[in-house]
Amino acid sequence: MPQDFFNPNTADFAQFDPQTRRLLRATVDWFETRGKNRLLDDDRSRVWPSEFLDFVKRERLFATFLTPAAEAGGDPDKRWDTSRNAMLSQIFGFYGMTYWYIWQVTILGLGPIWQSDNAVAKKKAAAQLDSGAIFAFGLSEKEHGADVYSTDMIVDPQPDGGYTATGGKHYIGNGNLASMVSVFGRRSDKPIIDSAAALRDKPTQQDYEGYLFFVADSQHDAYKLKNNVVNSQIYVAAFDLENYPVAENDILHRGEDAFHAAMNTVNVGKFNLGFGAIGACEHSFYEAIDHAENRILFGHRVTEFPQVRALIADSYARIAAMKLYSARAVDYMRSASPDDRRYLLFNAIEKMSVTRQGQRVIEDLADVIAARGFENDMYFPVAMTAMFGLPRLEGTVHVNMALSLKFMANYMFHPADAGLAAMRSLPGASVAPKAATRAVAGALTWSSRKVTPRLGAVVKPLRAEFASAAYAPVPTRHDTADDEFLFRQGPSSGLGRIRFADWRPVFESFRDIANVAVFLEQVLALQALLAVAAPTSSQQQDVDFLFAFGELFTAVPYAQLVLEQARIDGTDPAVIDQIFDGFVRAFSANALTLHNKPTATPTQQHRALDLVRRPVFDDARFERVLGKARALAGAYEMKA
Repeated sequence: MPQDFFNPNTADFAQFDPQTRRLLRATVDWFETRGKNRLLDDDRSRVWPSEFLDFVKRERLFATFLTPAAEAGGDPDKRWDTSRNAMLSQIFGFYGMTYWYIWQVTILGLGPIWQSDNAVAKKKAAAQLDSGAIFAFGLSEKEHGADVYSTDMIVDPQPDGGYTATGGKHYIGNGNLASMVSVFGRRSDKPIIDSAAALRDKPTQQDYEGYLFFVADSQHDAYKLKNNVVNSQIYVAAFDLENYPVAENDILHRGEDAFHAAMNTVNVGKFNLGFGAIGACEHSFYEAIDHAENRILFGHRVTEFPQVRALIADSYARIAAMKLYSARAVDYMRSASPDDRRYLLFNAIEKMSVTRQGQRVIEDLADVIAARGFENDMYFPVAMTAMFGLPRLEGTVHVNMALSLKFMANYMFHPADAGLAAMRSLPGASVAPKAATRAVAGALTWSSRKVTPRLGAVVKPLRAEFASAAYAPVPTRHDTADDEFLFRQGPSSGLGRIRFADWRPVFESFRDIANVAVFLEQVLALQALLAVAAPTSSQQQDVDFLFAFGELFTAVPYAQLVLEQARIDGTDPAVIDQIFDGFVRAFSANALTLHNKPTATPTQQHRALDLVRRPVFDDARFERVLGKARALAGAYEMKA
């Protein structure tokens, strides 16, 4: 069950096929044999993990996990399988973010290659993976960061054919040894897009035509490695290309396709961040609970102090929620298709919310483990550094929040909520008493489920709208399918056309759990707020203001997937109640933040207070969850 913590001593990976089980077990055994002292010494000494890469090469680990079936040359074990990739990300996070990062950046580097029509480059990449190579993603630049329109990597056409590339890239993981670096640049003979103007109006195909992705070799003489820009065991490179020769066979994407390749690569890569966070939090929890359960102060175990009890129960529930959400998000990712792109919301939340929840876990556990967490024989300092980094990689929280907000209207107002959406035109709705608004909202919401399907059968636009939101149930996905859609995601635009199935039934099915019922009240109040006081046009230009709405909105799909997975697993209701205790508190705090925004309208401020609730405290439930957490003391300790 996802809320069961990963334990290297007992993990059997039974959900996977035999070869996947063997490789995951071999990976765990390699780390356990190496031991904690060696891992920590290498981290402190900033030792490049060449012995780890020798293991990867020997076991063909990356080759097996990161080669799509189409490029596998008939090897039945090679495929791109998001489920097992997520498990490996979690294992790497459990032992150290150095190992996770090398794997993560290799995934990013492969993205533009596997998405391309360049058969030569794909064949070369598959062969390089077999030889144990790592890869890199050359997108960001020191002066431009994420503003890829303004790239200064200049590609010059040559009179005798081919090109040369000149320019610099910055913050490029694996840039020291990557056999193939996917580099984003622009031709010198084509116009550059004004990035400020691009935010106002979509550029034309002609505007895009000079941009391209090509591959470079980090060992080429014209590839000038400058330095490692971070003080770490990982290598995050700054490099320059100086008249680097680019042949036609090196070009992966041209024009707007290059932009889609960049965005779709990040869609795949950022999904792994949540799983790395889960692994780091699990290992940290073992250390914290071992310390607190075995330390006696003033005649009491540390785990008996009230404030520590609360921190431990909350941390346990927070990690359980991270695991439940992430397990279900895998299913949506693997079941994605051109007709079901809901994964774009769910993997943005995986990157943004799961990693931030992990950061909160580490902050709370730091108050439990106290000074012990800074000692030189502890994994905890490694996790602290990692967990302040993960939320800020592969697009900041603000970037992913902005992406998530694009889905808010379609998610919150499913076509079956046409009646609720009509509240916007009700006379006096914005100033009606809160109780009256809730009553009308509730009546419209429930009745619309019965009324609007009949309307849809009569009215052509409504019928099309319902059809666009009709999805088959998403199954649990541990099968051995190749997730080939991830490399043909197509244009990164059209997010406004993505529809979501009704989110309410799963909440209703858990309404007998006290804090799920309270949270559902809050969400329905948010729905009513959005119906009568949605962000104005000026507020939609205010990122800080929208962030407050985004915090409220993204809590809903996060909770939805937690409940979906909890239903699949038969999760202990006490754990669910503890999880939603935290959800209610966070939702209330974010509602107050919205209320206090100086740019909020009086109606928004008024309605925001209607979202505030107190969680239902149940001592028996709390003690049950705390008991589960304390039972992990002594369950795992990495040998020196």
